[in-house]
Amino acid sequence: MADEEYGTFKQRVVPWPIDSYPPWGFSILAGIQHVSALFGATTLVPILFGNAMGMNDQQKGILIATVYMVMGIATLIHVDKRIGSRLPIVQGSSFSFIAPMMTVFAAIKKQGGGVDQMMQAMGGALIYGGIYELIVGYSGLIGLLKRILTPIAIGPTIMLIGFGLAGTAVSNAGTNWWLSLLVVALIFYFSLISKNKRLNTFAVLISVVTVYLLALILSLAHVFPANSPSFVHLDSVAKARWIVWPTLFRYGTGSWGQRAAQTLKFNTLAFTSVLAAYTASMIESVGDYYSVCYASGAPEPSEHVISWGIGSEGLGCIISGMMGGVGSTSYTENIGVIALTGVASNRVIRAGAVVLIIMGFFWKFGTLVATIPTPIIGGAYIALFGIIGGLGIQTLSRADLSSMRNIMIISFAFLLGLGLPGWIQAHPIVFSSHAWEWLADILNAIFGTGMAVGGLSAALLDNIIPGTDAERGINVKAVS
Repeated sequence: MADEEYGTFKQRVVPWPIDSYPPWGFSILAGIQHVSALFGATTLVPILFGNAMGMNDQQKGILIATVYMVMGIATLIHVDKRIGSRLPIVQGSSFSFIAPMMTVFAAIKKQGGGVDQMMQAMGGALIYGGIYELIVGYSGLIGLLKRILTPIAIGPTIMLIGFGLAGTAVSNAGTNWWLSLLVVALIFYFSLISKNKRLNTFAVLISVVTVYLLALILSLAHVFPANSPSFVHLDSVAKARWIVWPTLFRYGTGSWGQRAAQTLKFNTLAFTSVLAAYTASMIESVGDYYSVCYASGAPEPSEHVISWGIGSEGLGCIISGMMGGVGSTSYTENIGVIALTGVASNRVIRAGAVVLIIMGFFWKFGTLVATIPTPIIGGAYIALFGIIGGLGIQTLSRADLSSMRNIMIISFAFLLGLGLPGWIQAHPIVFSSHAWEWLADILNAIFGTGMAVGGLSAALLDNIIPGTDAERGINVKAVS
């Protein structure tokens, strides 16, 4: 595919640009390829949340199926030019929400709450946080954030999202190290060593499925005992119904109206915890919009495109919170598929979104996915969380890393982001007056989340300490 100069981009010439209409058969197959590319990472987030909340396999199956459906809906919203960016970006589960929601789950467990209460808190946080993202997007405020949040602030934030989850990855992998490391080894092989581009694209999915089948065989052969974390339990799949119908405000007790009121009850801890996640997700998405425009042979995204894209992502998160899903964001993996194939047609993206929605009706399929053993999930986490941290380093490369100003800001922010949350969790902020409990909750949520601490401290220092635009990485694009 040839490249031609276009403004500040080298505009690519692709066979199927954004507004093209490939044949429906081709579109469906290409759409399924997009679903396959996001399947592994998008599935791992609800599995992690389900495990953290203590869900059984059938409950996780409903959560997974719901996530597929809401990601399909969010994608359709995003590619609609009337309310979205019109860019061919698939929406998937966001890793930014993992750390803050783990803090929320732990607090609810201490209060004696169960799955319903944790899902309500996450749903409410997604709804109110989604309103925040929607306002920042559709109002055009995202332009101001772009100036304040430079690569110096974004890089440590993304690094802390990935590297801050190292404990979660290792604790899952430690239940059976050889099975977990086999997943890691296969991901490295299929993504870096194999010369087959199809294997490169589906490296995580192929690795997880291969090791899952091995674990299933060893379970049926009684090599893994039934009480082993590596054992594959299929009885929950047999018990699950084939179809699960989408339900608004599924979790809680009482009538539909009572469940809705329970979910919509404002939770200060949950809301303040996810604000940093939403902000990090928005900034990452802006970078994705530039990347997908280059991959698609389109001109740079305008401020209107960026604003409508972020606003539509907030709308998708609101719907996800109402339906019982997880936070969504634009998926870089699928931009890679467009860059690799040159198929940027929105018809293809819509076809993939419809496939996701259809998958969301199959409870039995979601339950089957939920039977993936813990060590296999841990192996995938080790690879994916490390990659997320690496993307933070890549973001920092847009700034001048030979500058001592930048080195000092980055190192201080990263160290504080790693160290302060643990100290705050052990020594929470407490005010003597009950009237200020709400403020204590906010401060504990912010300072107890690594990416919030790192991002805020880096942004504060980067905007106070003098530095040139080139030094701070403003208007500097990553090398493609």
